[in-house]
Amino acid sequence: MTHRFIARVASAETDPDGDFLEAGVAEHRDGDGFLLSFMCDGGEPDEQDVSSGLDTHCPVTVDQGTAYGCVREAVLRGNVLRVSLDPSALPAPNLSDPEIEAVLEAPAEEIARFRKVLSRVLAYGRRDARPIRVAL
Repeated sequence: MTHRFIARVASAETDPDGDFLEAGVAEHRDGDGFLLSFMCDGGEPDEQDVSSGLDTHCPVTVDQGTAYGCVREAVLRGNVLRVSLDPSALPAPNLSDPEIEAVLEAPAEEIARFRKVLSRVLAYGRRDARPIRVAL
């Protein structure tokens, strides 16, 4: 069953030192409720990243549930973000279903920045781990 939530917060961060990029949505600004964040390294993957499988994006959920390279689709249509994860990655990101739907009720400027940074995060790393479809 699809995990659905209302995201009242959309955020995006580009580390000033170039160490990472992060785009996320959350139910509440104080951290309560569900959150879904997408991260990647800020630079090109090195040998160690490649050998350990950390050379891709990673979605992060509540309690730091993380799975690398598992986003298959990310589509933002209107104010609804739909994300499909590779079912074989579960339950690593602390989810029981690979489908997530977030209704974005965040301010427009937050959503615009989220969209821009999420596009960069999902384009990071090796081609075979990138989403099949990204429409943001």
